[in-house]
Amino acid sequence: QVQLVESGGGLVEAGGSLRLACTASGRAIDYYVMAWFRQAPGKERGFVAAITWGNSTALTDSVKDRFAVSRDNSKSAVYLQLNSLNAEDTAVYFCASSPPVRNDAFSSPLTYHYWGQGTQVTVSS
Repeated sequence: QVQLVESGGGLVEAGGSLRLACTASGRAIDYYVMAWFRQAPGKERGFVAAITWGNSTALTDSVKDRFAVSRDNSKSAVYLQLNSLNAEDTAVYFCASSPPVRNDAFSSPLTYHYWGQGTQVTVSS
C-alpha cells in the first residue's frame, strides 16, 4: 500500500500563488506516475497534472500557463505550484499515484491506484 498526504492548501486572493506538496509513504513509489486532480463542489474530479519518474510532465490546458508540477524522488514527494490563481481554481486538490502507464492514461482517475485525502484551495475574488 502507498499512503499519500497532501499539504499546502489554503485561502488565497485572486492572482496569488500556492505550492501544494504530496508525500508518499509505505510501499516504494519507484517509477510510479504521480498526478494531481481537483474537484470543485458539484463537479467531477478532473485532471490537473501528472509527472513521471523521469520528470516528463503533462498538464491540462486550463492550467498550462499558470501551474507547474515537479517531484523529488529522494523524498518521495510531488509538488504543484499554482500561480495566477482565480476563483475557478477553487477546489479540493488530490494527489494520486500509479505504476507506470501510457501517457494517454494520465488524465483518467481510473488509472490511479492510490489517492490522498485532498487539500482545500480556496481563491477569493
